[in-house]
Amino acid sequence: MSVEVSRLENGLHVVTHTMPHLETVALGIWVKAGARDELPEENGIAHFLEHMAFKGTKRRTAQGIAEEIESAGGEINAATGMETTTYYARVLKNDWQLALDILSDIFLNSTLDENELERERDVILQEIAAAKDQPDDLVFDLAQSACYGDHPLGRSILGPASLIETMTRDQMTAWRDRNYWASRIVVCAAGNIDHKAFARETAKHFGHLGQGHGPQRHSPVFSAGAATEQKPLDQTHIVLNFSAPNYRDPRIYQMQVLSAILGGGMSSRLFQEVREKRGLCYSVFSYGTSYEDVGQLGVYAATSPEHTSDLIEVTSKVMMSMGEEVTVKEVDRAKAQLKASLVMNLESASSRADQVARQYLAFGSVPEMSTLVERISAVTPEDVKALAHSIFSGKPPSLSAVGQLSALESHNKIAARFKKG
Repeated sequence: MSVEVSRLENGLHVVTHTMPHLETVALGIWVKAGARDELPEENGIAHFLEHMAFKGTKRRTAQGIAEEIESAGGEINAATGMETTTYYARVLKNDWQLALDILSDIFLNSTLDENELERERDVILQEIAAAKDQPDDLVFDLAQSACYGDHPLGRSILGPASLIETMTRDQMTAWRDRNYWASRIVVCAAGNIDHKAFARETAKHFGHLGQGHGPQRHSPVFSAGAATEQKPLDQTHIVLNFSAPNYRDPRIYQMQVLSAILGGGMSSRLFQEVREKRGLCYSVFSYGTSYEDVGQLGVYAATSPEHTSDLIEVTSKVMMSMGEEVTVKEVDRAKAQLKASLVMNLESASSRADQVARQYLAFGSVPEMSTLVERISAVTPEDVKALAHSIFSGKPPSLSAVGQLSALESHNKIAARFKKG
């Protein structure tokens, strides 16, 4: 069946995709509010609040929340992103009402108990410390800073320990009241679900919520900066990022094909040239990150310190080659990967719910699968080559690196490798 949508009087949207062949339902609350919507002194509060949602409500204790969902064989979790926060669950098809009741309760009625807050503060401080101990996590946090500087997109979702240590309940309440409005929310379900019944129950839980307004955001400028951290590691972790289309840009499909050809799998150019032919690293891949008004296309690789110059040289040549020649065979292979990924999402209620909800938050509609396939199919080698040239040629990348940096080329020298020849 196709996607069905209902709009409550307060502007909240209920979206479902019925998959009658499944025995489960994945459902959740997607809010257009995340780390990007924090003030500088609030950095980390969206993530902290998401944690606190599970620490007790007016009707349930923290332990009670976990026991109630798990007694039904279900699972519940949440995630904070730059532009969205998600509270979600997966249950058997007859237990979706229970899951919706629990999700709405933790979302609307969390007490933000002071004792629980202090315990969770310690948990998040441990999470921050753990991220700093993981170089392949740290380098991506540094990459955001290198791309966007002091803009909210340039900050860590977890926030700095110094702010988490002093964050208060009043600050959390103020941020929640400022951002958790009905007009920013999609309540979505996928699986063995009836849309009308789900919409009725959602209205009971969320119908009283104020409509509010959309996020008040300002667009960043891609800064192409550098952010590095010296650490005594056996490998140097490196990320290069370039300014790329945002998710509203019709070239987003071309970028997905470009990224797949460049470093999206074992047949990609980077994997074959950097790892298979030269053995310069174990892990190398490209990735695209798109927000509502900006985007970035990046490459990650990790290698021993003595190989960093060779790695940068080979990687830059491979990236620049994308603007010179792209074959039909490469494009067809990349398009097959992207189409298969779309279809595979239809086999998972959780993946489909997340896909549908995010599409509706971003565009106010959910494109038919056939439409998405057509847009991918329309990408040509000339499209990919032109986009690669516009992204890489003559444009300086941002640089982030973690590890032993003595042999790492300067940011200026790396940028010079991408000058137009």
